[in-house]
Amino acid sequence: MDNKKSFKVITLGCKVNQYESAYLNEALTGAGWRRADKEETGDVVIVNTCIVTQRAAHQSRQAIRKAIRENPAGYVAAIGCYAQAFPKEISDIEGVGLIADNRMKADVPRFLISNQASCGKTALLRPFEQGTPFDFLDIRRFPDRTRAYLKIQDGCQSSCSYCIVPVTRGPYRSLVPEKVLFMLETLSAQGYREVVLTGIHLGRYGVDLRGDTDLVSLLQMIGREGYPLRIRLSSIEPNEMEGRLIEMVASEPWLCRHFHIPLQSGDNRVLKDMNRTYTSREFAEIIERVCSKIPHVAIGVDIMSGFPGEDSTAHRNSYSLIKDLPLSYLHVFPFSPRPGTAANAFKGKIDPDVIKNRAAELRGLGERKRQLFYQRCLNKEFPVLAEGWASEKGDVMKGRSDNYLPVLFRSPFDSDGQLVSVRMERVEGNMIVGSATRPLLCPT
Repeated sequence: MDNKKSFKVITLGCKVNQYESAYLNEALTGAGWRRADKEETGDVVIVNTCIVTQRAAHQSRQAIRKAIRENPAGYVAAIGCYAQAFPKEISDIEGVGLIADNRMKADVPRFLISNQASCGKTALLRPFEQGTPFDFLDIRRFPDRTRAYLKIQDGCQSSCSYCIVPVTRGPYRSLVPEKVLFMLETLSAQGYREVVLTGIHLGRYGVDLRGDTDLVSLLQMIGREGYPLRIRLSSIEPNEMEGRLIEMVASEPWLCRHFHIPLQSGDNRVLKDMNRTYTSREFAEIIERVCSKIPHVAIGVDIMSGFPGEDSTAHRNSYSLIKDLPLSYLHVFPFSPRPGTAANAFKGKIDPDVIKNRAAELRGLGERKRQLFYQRCLNKEFPVLAEGWASEKGDVMKGRSDNYLPVLFRSPFDSDGQLVSVRMERVEGNMIVGSATRPLLCPT
């Protein structure tokens, strides 16, 4: 009988949270603990929370309560952004054993391993301050994932009027280039062929470091190393899409042709009220510049529906801007009033039914954009990271291209976990079906 202590990690929210959850998994398994199967209860359940929207906060509370209900004899830890902003709300949930915020998240495995959990309900809370160091998490494995993540930046100081992230993630801080390179070397040696560079405000990488270090100079260092993997970037702000970055992605095959660029609104008055620092025209020029330099680039966009004061004209401005731009997909969010943000007190709140209808209209537009992008990519070859079998039959693989196409393909050679060149043949629903033509030993 296996007497190892068992645990589960439940993750909500962004790629940074996913990265930090991978650290929790690795630290606990390294200490001899066992990941619980889906069907079994765990001795310890860790819920890594998100509160970026009201829905995310609701889902976090649901996940915490579900963990308590399904593990009555177990120990439940609620950690992360919810604990950073509203620890009292979590403390009021009966059955929570540990509350730990983002400052103390890296200490959670040590706390659990040392058996301090037997001491009753505990709160590990520490506020952010200027000079807070970057928490380097040495992660080698990402359970159930073919691609790896690497957090190279944390914190945000942009103060968008709707956003609570500066409260939950603190000031800008960056992982020094030497450790970035060390981790990429380590991950490539582990067999990963794609690494996603993540951050809360990735475009501000390096602002807290000495010298002229920034995201582009870091990418140049990475390129000189010649790792046998490709690099994908997480979200980049519009006004940080500088020419040097666009030129690098256009010319370097190891950089994925994929950007996620938050728009939030296509109306200039709303953008100003959001404290966003660009206009709709400037955003359009950035998108057009990217598409002119990088053929078949994937561009995803965040768009918010129902911001206070967003009248029908402002909504139409957003819809029209998106409709006219060569975008690949949309992430549509309804506005969520968050205590502690400026917009929480704004007048001109929008009726929830109006928000729902506007969001549905934008999602429909986003789906049409996605299908048009898929059609433009047919009869061409793209490098695809094979992510395993798509069915139990074992004859069709699934994967993701460098420009973010979800692909099903047949392969005459062993492709799992490797980069292969796939010719895109037809669109079936939300996937593209193709055929592998040759293995790619490195992103060339």
